[in-house]
Parts: sequence; structure tokens; C-alpha cells
Amino acid sequence: MNVRPPALALAAALLATGLAACTADSDSERDSDSAQAAVSHVHGLGIDPSDGRLYVATHEGLFTPDDEGDPQRVGDSQDDFMGFTVTGPKTFLASGHPATGDEPPHRGLIESKDAGKTWKTRSLEGQADFHALDFVHNKIYGYDSVSGALRVSKDGTTWDDGAAVQMLDFAVSPDNANTVLATTQDGIATSTDGGETFRPGAEPVMALLSWPKTDALYGVDPSGELNRSTDGGATWKSSGDVPGGGPQALTAVDSNRVIVATQDGIYETRDAGKTFTKRLPVSSSGH
Repeated sequence: MNVRPPALALAAALLATGLAACTADSDSERDSDSAQAAVSHVHGLGIDPSDGRLYVATHEGLFTPDDEGDPQRVGDSQDDFMGFTVTGPKTFLASGHPATGDEPPHRGLIESKDAGKTWKTRSLEGQADFHALDFVHNKIYGYDSVSGALRVSKDGTTWDDGAAVQMLDFAVSPDNANTVLATTQDGIATSTDGGETFRPGAEPVMALLSWPKTDALYGVDPSGELNRSTDGGATWKSSGDVPGGGPQALTAVDSNRVIVATQDGIYETRDAGKTFTKRLPVSSSGH
């Protein structure tokens, strides 16, 4: 009988949930009133450098805190946003699924240049479903759940296919475009050739990664513990426990500011994990 250590079992469950998330209720009509009142199924986080505003990509659209700190829908879209990343002032990239079944099931790569109010297709409509996206070294990196491969593009139109690895998240070194780390149920898999190949996953087991600075590679494990590596993932040290249970999304803004979505809220630390402030509540409905 093969008994996994608890961390590996948690990672496997989280990975399975993440890979299946795009199929849950993707063709159902959203209830705009309930969606307006609460954030759930968080798939991505980002900070717009133009004004410092937080954006939250969810199963039911894109949200941002209003002046009272309550969730406010951005634009009219109720699409299921899966991968999401901020690439510049008011400029976002995303992927996912339409709110209804009247369109192709996969959005491919879409882009907004007005802080999420409107979106246009860049490429791969009906073909790709990016569950994780990053923009580093003037390249777009995306994990496509349809092909199961990491894909890389210099222009958002043509893509190079990398290795097929079952991952939940990945991070690219801010110093080296060829160094890519991916979270798998067996631990962190490493690529030194830009994602063309990966070494097998090795402990520690992380669910999510974010790497804004050389000495600030952050990872959240499946239980919600925030960890930091200052040497590119060779060693890790616990930074603190994020409130709210299992993690859903992570973005590290800089060496000390980190935002994490968990089962009951979106939490922010500005002291590298010593203390956390709740930015938005997260509803458990539909999970």
C-alpha cells in the first residue's frame, strides 16, 4: 500500500481540484446579484502599477475593492477567469472560459488595456486554457491545461511549446529567462532551458509560487504556510501562516509585500509574512 506523506496528499488533492476547476459550472448562467456581493473561486491576483489597485480574477469575473473595501465587479464580464497576470499599467492578460456556452469553450489568451473593463482576444481562442500566466523578460509564459504543456510567446500570437508537466503553478526567475520552477504533487520541478524540459519534482511541496526579486521567491504550501527562498529554491524558510486555510492564488509584489487568496479571504502582508491584513472576504459558496 502506497501511503503518501500528508503534504503530498494535500498537494495531490489541490492539484486535482485546480485542474478540474475549469469544468465546474463553466456553462452555467451566473447570478449577477450574488456574484456582485461576494468573491469566490479565486484564480489570480494582481496589482496595477498605475494606481496600486488590487485586482482579483475569479470564476465569476474580475473584481477590485471599492472605496469601502467591498468587492466591486470590473466591467460587465462574468467569464471564468483562470490564468491572470498584470503586465503593465492598466494592462492585463488572462485566460479562461465564457460565462455561457454560446462561444468557444476556451478563451485562449485575452488582453485588457483599460484595467479589465474590456477584453480582446490575442491568440488561441477555442484552443488553449491557460491556468497560470506570467509576463517576465518581455515574454509570456503560460501553462495550458488543454495540452498540459508550458507554452512561451514573445508577441502573444505565436507560441513555442515546452514540456508537458502536470502542474498547478509556476514561476520564472527574474534574472534568468531559462529558469522555471513548477509546483507538482511530488514537489517543485525545475527547468533550466526555459521550460523545454523539467527535472522531476522534489520536496518541498508547494501549491503556488511567485518570484518578484532575486532573493524573494515565495511559495505557499497546500496547508497555507507561506515560505521564502533567497537562493532560487535551493533552501526554504517559513515566513508565516496565511489565515483562512487552503491557498487559491498568490502574488508577491516585491520582497516584503505578498498577497494570498485562501478559502475565506484575500490577505496581504507588507512585512514578508510576519503579519497579515484581510483585504477582501472570499465566499465558500460553490467550492
